[in-house]
Amino acid sequence: MQVLLGDIGATNARFALLANGAVGSIKSFDVARFARFADGVATFLKDHCRHGEIDRALFAVAGPVQDDRCVLTNCSWVVDTREFRETFSVQARIINDFEAVAYSLPWLASADLAGIGGGRAEFAAPMAVLGPGTGLGVACLVPRTGKRLVISSEGGHATLAGANGREDEIIKRLRNRFGHVSAERLLSGDGLENIHQAIVELDGIALDPRSAANITKRALDGDCRVARDALTTFCAFLGSFAGNVALSFGARGGVYIAGGISPRIVGFLSQSEFRDRFEAKGRLRAYLEAIPTYVIVHPATAFLGLKSLLDL
Repeated sequence: MQVLLGDIGATNARFALLANGAVGSIKSFDVARFARFADGVATFLKDHCRHGEIDRALFAVAGPVQDDRCVLTNCSWVVDTREFRETFSVQARIINDFEAVAYSLPWLASADLAGIGGGRAEFAAPMAVLGPGTGLGVACLVPRTGKRLVISSEGGHATLAGANGREDEIIKRLRNRFGHVSAERLLSGDGLENIHQAIVELDGIALDPRSAANITKRALDGDCRVARDALTTFCAFLGSFAGNVALSFGARGGVYIAGGISPRIVGFLSQSEFRDRFEAKGRLRAYLEAIPTYVIVHPATAFLGLKSLLDL
């Protein structure tokens, strides 16, 4: 039996085949190459599924799932199980991408995690995962006897608050542009660019807009004060938001940071205000101090989560 697995984001779509209990090599495609989700699937199957047909499919998708359908939040693709069945004559199931990451948490080894700060996970307590990438995902795993429960969410679109006057001014700039300023407006690739641009405007500096990759590189290289300020601010906001997620889910089993950005800045993040801001919740500081935080450095957590669902 072959199962088609997919981790479908707004920037990259990754596919692999599960056969004989093992996930094969993962192939990545630029979403912008294809007008439709089905076109990307067809290309993968044509090039990498020559030794038999698939029996079913399971996809993790970057957006809310409703009635077995997802309109991706940050791109034009639509993933619809009915359309997939009509096109490929195969049954499919879709779940939110961070729901898949949450299912992977019990399967991660110590080498898959980079710890930041103190704390110790409480056995059988909820475990929260969040992650900035093209967007900002949030989910929670609740261990239960017999079967694990994952709570998926759109928590990345909750309103974000500043912790000081400087952050308030950054958010004010973004509010003038977008109206509602969600956490994703600052904690994502575009969010890092938004922070950088707001700092440029607030400080009256003549700088052209930069990509998130360029800002990150220059911040890590230490050759641009504005880039470093932007990434520092990003890490501080991430700590505050992660603390909010921990409180909201009662995540005494740990908070895990996934997504495409955090693994690239682990050293910077560990030296930033992230952990202090995670704990800075007034009367609940001691509660947060006891919760460990990790960056997930495993390259394919969504596929671990999808495989675990098939094993249940």
